[in-house]
Amino acid sequence: MPYFDAASSAPLHPVARQALLAALDEGWADPARLYREGRRARLLLDAAREAAAEAVGCRPDELTFTSSGTRAVHSGISGALAGRRRVGRHLVVSAVEHSSVLHAATTHEAQGGTFGEVPVDRAGAVSAAVYGAALREDTALACLQSANHEVGTEQPVAEVAELCRASGVPLLVDAAQSLGWGPVPTGWSLLAASAHKWGGPSGVGLLAVRKGVRFAPQGPADERESGRAAGFENIPAVVAAAASLRAVRAEAAAESVRLRALVDLIRARVPELVPDVEVVGDPVRRLPHLVTFSCLYVDGETLLHELDRAEFSVSSGSSCTSSTLTPSHVLRAMGVLSEGNVRVSLPAGTTAEDVDRFLRALPGVVSEVREKLGAPVSVAPSPAAATSLVVDSLGKRCPIPVIELAKVIGEVPVGGTVTVLSDDEAARLDIPAWCVMREQEYVGEEPADRGSAYVVRRLS
Repeated sequence: MPYFDAASSAPLHPVARQALLAALDEGWADPARLYREGRRARLLLDAAREAAAEAVGCRPDELTFTSSGTRAVHSGISGALAGRRRVGRHLVVSAVEHSSVLHAATTHEAQGGTFGEVPVDRAGAVSAAVYGAALREDTALACLQSANHEVGTEQPVAEVAELCRASGVPLLVDAAQSLGWGPVPTGWSLLAASAHKWGGPSGVGLLAVRKGVRFAPQGPADERESGRAAGFENIPAVVAAAASLRAVRAEAAAESVRLRALVDLIRARVPELVPDVEVVGDPVRRLPHLVTFSCLYVDGETLLHELDRAEFSVSSGSSCTSSTLTPSHVLRAMGVLSEGNVRVSLPAGTTAEDVDRFLRALPGVVSEVREKLGAPVSVAPSPAAATSLVVDSLGKRCPIPVIELAKVIGEVPVGGTVTVLSDDEAARLDIPAWCVMREQEYVGEEPADRGSAYVVRRLS
């Protein structure tokens, strides 16, 4: 069964497995102790730190092992904000950061701080100039991911880092998705990453803090990991994480070329095989193994279940997944279609045959889901009975409001309008996105007794 969700968690790398098993026998003792077993554990921990620091591009004494990538992000943000409290309490983030960054930002705001979100373009990238303009005299910290976890778009880290340096603001880079593919451009002040994203074991994160960055660890003081990560180190997992990072880096150059070719094939073939599909994210400046596309008139959760039944493991940032009824904050910030969203992220070793099987299976799966939802096969013009229509989709969830809009748009003349009444948050994003894809005019949103009224004008 092809596993196409490496962006969530990559399969354990063989080197990680070997290192983990070996370290279970050698690295179980307390590395803070001076007896033989403790010294052996300390040597393993120090060697792992040196290997990871080399891959990150920092000094070993600048790198801390944490219990997860999320913990690394939270500790990095809280420590940097506390260390620069005299400068101010303003935090700058991009609108498409990982939820761990956004959660830290909202917590900071709840504690009396402020934060600003830098918008992105339709490809999901920030403008370095716009990001630089968001920096203020009281900005204590800026955060920017190296590459987006949902659509794969790479961010202009080097350009933003230079603007932050000129403003005297430290930059924290969330490198969770990109670190296995290569080093992050220089200029960052803090960096966070997560081992299970590159094929290491779960439960290991990295936090690097450059010398000279004002940093005050939050929470009770602890003697381990320079006081930045409390608790006994999981030495076997840390050793496996460092070993696998070195291994995947050695393979990255060749594997990125191979996987990029497979992703290019998916990007080109999906719109040809499946009608009404939008491939999102930057087509060039992107991670080599990740592609995301959205299908009109499809329930994202149902689509993922059907692909799972067809033996393909993929994920979704769709508003219709079981965990949330609100659109993905990344897709919302990009202004692209959120319904029927599929993220394909290929792990190392994915074959061309696996991708070919996926491309053969996808059209039928999408067609079946659309048929079950009563989606229109095509929008055929009909004699216009009225210059305007109202569609009541109150109480209905995505993608039903868009499906009902598509069914009636041909019933008004060119220049006529259709007003969709909906109380589903996803409609605020998906109806304008439908207009872009179908070349109709989105007039705007109007207040209604319940929900909102979304007005669309027929252009063709």
